[in-house]
Formats: sequence, C-alpha cells, structure tokens
Amino acid sequence: MDLLGQLFGVTAMTISRAKQEVHPLLEAHGYSVSISTARLRTPADVATFLAPDPAKTKVKKTS
Repeated sequence: MDLLGQLFGVTAMTISRAKQEVHPLLEAHGYSVSISTARLRTPADVATFLAPDPAKTKVKKTS
C-alpha cells in the first residue's frame, strides 16, 4: 500500500480504505480480483515490471 500511496501522493491508509470500499463493489458486479504474486516496493520496481521484454516484442520497421 505504501508504494501506491507514493505513486498517487496519498497515505497508505487512504489506499487501504479505497481498496476496502471498491473491492465489494467489483465483486457485486461479477469481477474477481486475484492477489498479485509480484512484490513491487518502489516506483523502479513498477517500471521494471511493466517494461516490455525486448526479446518478446516485435517492432515493425517503417520504410
């Protein structure tokens, strides 16, 4: 929760409260949120996690 707080400029408590309010609404509408196995503690961890793998990314060259 601390990382999300840092990213959005709020406290971890605010993120936790929002999660508690939103989670039941999602479930009520048939959306299931599974727990992530990724442990992201810093903004750099997020950037690394989201960065595309160059070995798997195909880029078309323009002529």
